[in-house]
Amino acid sequence: MRAIVLSAGYGTRLWPLTEDRTKPAIPILGKPLVGYVAEYLAGYGIDEIVVNLHHRPESVRQALGDGSRYGVKLHYVEEPVILGTSGALDNTREFFERETFVVINGKIITDIDLNAAIETHRRINAIATLVLLPNVRREHFSVVETENGQIKNFGRMPVAGGPVPLMFTGIHIMEPRILDYVPRGVFSDSVTDVYPKAMANGEIIAAHVASGNWRELSTLKRYLDINVELLHDEGRTFVVGVDALVSASATVSEAVLWDDVEIGDRACINRAVLADKVKIEAGEVIENAVVVPRRLVEGKKPPEKALSGHFQGENFIVPL
Repeated sequence: MRAIVLSAGYGTRLWPLTEDRTKPAIPILGKPLVGYVAEYLAGYGIDEIVVNLHHRPESVRQALGDGSRYGVKLHYVEEPVILGTSGALDNTREFFERETFVVINGKIITDIDLNAAIETHRRINAIATLVLLPNVRREHFSVVETENGQIKNFGRMPVAGGPVPLMFTGIHIMEPRILDYVPRGVFSDSVTDVYPKAMANGEIIAAHVASGNWRELSTLKRYLDINVELLHDEGRTFVVGVDALVSASATVSEAVLWDDVEIGDRACINRAVLADKVKIEAGEVIENAVVVPRRLVEGKKPPEKALSGHFQGENFIVPL
């Protein structure tokens, strides 16, 4: 079975961490996020994978290489213009015309049982199956409405009270004939452009309600929270990248330090992300913030969805 890992987005809500790399190339405990996705697929025998690229494509190529370290063989396809979740399939039709395949977002970490979802897909004879989870915490993910094991509607956000809503995990299982519903040569989205058309034609879009761990990286706060959760699972309080220098008198807690970071004497870092080459001066306090070097973003216009930040010495600091 083959798969495509969707990795072409800008990651605007993760700016400034995505100024010099795309979202799937951002490290989680020292491993690129998309590396977790590749390992997940390899664990189910899905070892031939397309990765679509647009923003900072070299960052994903550098992070994944040929895929061998993650147990997969990778095929990179660059999109000069972003094509959307199903436009990416249109751009790689030849790769997926033979057999059932998986489409997965490049920004998640999960242990959901993919075999169980594939079994649901085949048992129902669906043209596509969406893997869902109960949104117990009613986070800001679109509600997916189902009936008799099939998708009925997408759209509204969770509200307080009532049954626990279902949310989409970013994992699809598809049959090649779904490509008949994908527009040619234009931007298109599976949820808004392809699935409604298929359902209107009597096709089954199945709902597989899963269980398990699932983490989605879409904002700076979620990025920090995911790292801290994983650190706590390992009994650690912070992670340090390559060639980082941390003074013995500095205090570091619930923090993510990328490569070549320097932390001076008596500095205090708490619940913070320090990107590559950030230098924290002696006695400086950084708390609940993301920090990148000033030179990385100076003179550049932040994306519309980015959080506001400010320059402080040689750093740019975004409070969380």
